[in-house]
Amino acid sequence: MGSNPVVQGAMVKCSFGSAPMPVTVSSQPFVKMGGVPAATMMDNKPFMFGTCTSPAHPVVAATGAPGPCLAAAQVVAPWIGSKTVRICGKCAVNKDSKLMCNFGGQIALQFSPAITVKIGS
Repeated sequence: MGSNPVVQGAMVKCSFGSAPMPVTVSSQPFVKMGGVPAATMMDNKPFMFGTCTSPAHPVVAATGAPGPCLAAAQVVAPWIGSKTVRICGKCAVNKDSKLMCNFGGQIALQFSPAITVKIGS
């Protein structure tokens, strides 16, 4: 994770959602990068990505029309993040991390503030 850590305010988007959302860091208040709290694998809520077009969404399956994004309820697993960098004992989230929605969507980083962290010498 030498570059592109995910921090509070980074924008993420679901592959089935209509709108991006900012990351809210609530898992730890201590470690900051560029003066902003760094995200860990447990910063997986709350997200509301506008409307959802996943065929697995109950409204989409019933009507064929987009339904309200319920990602805040449907995202139950933590981020799949860095296995080598830990923040307060939790895996860090980086530019390659993914978050899976139970409706089949994949949530990924869309934009993060330009913060580069050098690890080691």
